[in-house]
Order: sequence, then C-alpha cells, then structure tokens
Amino acid sequence: MTVTTFLAGVAQLGVVVVGAPVVIGAMRQVRAASEGRRGGGVLQPWRDLRKQLRKQQIDPRGTTVVFTTAPLVLAGSTLLIVAVTPLVATGSPLDPVADLFAVVGLLFLGTVALTLAGIDTGTAFGGMGASREITIAALVEPTILLAVFALSIPAGSSNLGAIVEHTVEHPGRVASPAGVLAFVALVVVIIAETGRLPVDNPATHLELTMVHEAMVLEYAGPRLALVEWASAMRLTVLLALLANLFWPWGVAGADPGVLDVVVGVVAVVVKVAVLAVVLAGAEVFIAKLRLFRVPELLAGSFLLALLAVTAANFFGAGV
Repeated sequence: MTVTTFLAGVAQLGVVVVGAPVVIGAMRQVRAASEGRRGGGVLQPWRDLRKQLRKQQIDPRGTTVVFTTAPLVLAGSTLLIVAVTPLVATGSPLDPVADLFAVVGLLFLGTVALTLAGIDTGTAFGGMGASREITIAALVEPTILLAVFALSIPAGSSNLGAIVEHTVEHPGRVASPAGVLAFVALVVVIIAETGRLPVDNPATHLELTMVHEAMVLEYAGPRLALVEWASAMRLTVLLALLANLFWPWGVAGADPGVLDVVVGVVAVVVKVAVLAVVLAGAEVFIAKLRLFRVPELLAGSFLLALLAVTAANFFGAGV
C-alpha cells in the first residue's frame, strides 16, 4: 500500500462524511425551488445536526442496550461501507474486502439494527415502522446482490473494485441488455433502501405512511444526529457506487498519483451531485405509493435483476 493509496482511502472517507449532509441539503433545496419555496439552504442539515448534538440525550422507559447501540451499529457499518467501496480509487487500503456480499451484508446489518431499535421501544409506531422496513429490506437486499452480480459475471469477480476496473476497460458493456436491466433494478432498490419517494417520504411525519421515521421517533439529541448522519451517508455512498459501476470516469487506478486522487474526488462529487439533483427533481412529480403497492414495485425490480443475471450468463463474454 502506497502513500497515495492511503490518501485516496482517507479522501473518499472524508468526502462522504463531510459531504453527505450537503447532499441531503441540496436535494431539499432542489425540491423547494421546484415547489416555489425558498428552502433552508444546502447547509441546513449541518445546522440541524449541530442543534441535535447540543440537545439532551433521552432514554425512553423500558428500552434496553439494543436501543442505545443501534445508532452506533448503523453509523459504524455505514462508515465501513464507505471505506471499502471504490469511490475515488479502485485500490483502496481495504479493497481486498470490498466484496459484493460483504457490502450488502453491512447494509443489511445497519437496517436490522435500526429495526430492532424500533421494536425495542415497545411503541405502536416503532413496531409498525420496523415491520415495514424489514419487509422492504427482504426484497431490496437480494435485488442489490443480483443486480451487481450481473455486472460481476463479465468481470469474473465479485470484488467491487474489479467490477469498476472492468467497466473502465470495457465501457460499452454497460449498455448491454444485462447492464441496462441491472441499472434500472439498482435505481429502484436504492430509492427503497434510502427511503425516498415513491417508497417512503422523508419529509413527512404522517403516522399511517411512515417507515424510516416511525423507527426513530423515540430518538433525540446526539443519537438522532448519528442516525440522520448515517442515513445521509448511506444515500451518498449508494449514489456514488451506482455512478461508478456504470460511469466510472475519473476513478483512479490501483496505484494512483496525487493528481489522480484529486481528479477522483472531483469526479465522485460531480457524479453524486448530478444524481442527487436528478433524483430530487423527479421526486417533485412522483406521488408516494400505497404501502401494499411497494412490494409489487420491489418484486418487479427483483425480476429485472434476475433477468440481468440471465442475460449476462446467456451472452457470456459478449455482455
């Protein structure tokens, strides 16, 4: 491991940790502008986090260690995903463990931790949100596995860095039937995984429609700040991974120079900003689905991912 490789790993970790709340702020600002409102500015999430960190921490009566440790598990698993995912360079210090199955497992670990915390509160809203979240996760995680696995077949490896490097060498293959199907499936499940419209509405607290918010109603102070921060990082890293899997321009190689790292940082910032703006703009014109329609949408995305794997196997090296 060279100094620049270590620098690339630190850079991508710092960019996501610092920039994730800004991504949320930019998306809110785009929605506000589209709806004719002024908005709070792109730095408003950072102001909200600072305010939450100054508030008193509350432990609801009857909760256990599950409730207190869930934000730490969620944030820790998310940081580990950020560290191993090839965002700035493919040769990060933890690249050997950047396996598709490990990353999806870490995503599911954070989801399960927050779900158990919602159940641990013993409230009706917590249990309701936890039930809905685990139902969504049961369809989302296998779809992510299948969609990215379809991309790993021509690469010959389930390592995310190897998949990105293969796309850099053969950029035309992402336009294949398998690549298009995998892209659509990933877009749908990333929206579901991060609680965006039409699966969930992050801007509402209406009891009958809440999913993510229902599980975190009992959190306050620093723990709530940690949950919101981790959620922003999950959205940011998934958007960055989506961009690098299909448009890996700017991603530095296994032994990057300082200029390569700078270009990689700029590239991932631009790609995430573009995807965030497009997603926020599309949400203005999308209504939230009824809850019983969400499994149908996710089942459709799972079918697309399955077709992507079938197409990748059928076309073989020609994908």
